Amino acid sequence: MKIRASHVLVKHQYEAEDVLRALNLGKSFEELAKRYSTCPSGAQGGDLGVFGPGRMDQDFEEAAFALKVDETVAKPVRTRFGYHIIKRTK
Repeated sequence: MKIRASHVLVKHQYEAEDVLRALNLGKSFEELAKRYSTCPSGAQGGDLGVFGPGRMDQDFEEAAFALKVDETVAKPVRTRFGYHIIKRTK
């Protein structure tokens, strides 16, 4: 199974929690990714494209594959790269 997801990657947990709060207040995921993400995908609104199992960090994958389409994680996901706010888009 393949999915499509976007993310906002930040260095600190408090930054990820700030992004989640902004999302809950109705801010655009894409705009937040462009403004705050440290990943190059931020320039594309956080879009990581389509991927299948085994391509991403295990903790990232578990969180992303557990989401429904258009659903965003309830809490930041920590990986060796930092803290992610993940949204499944397809």
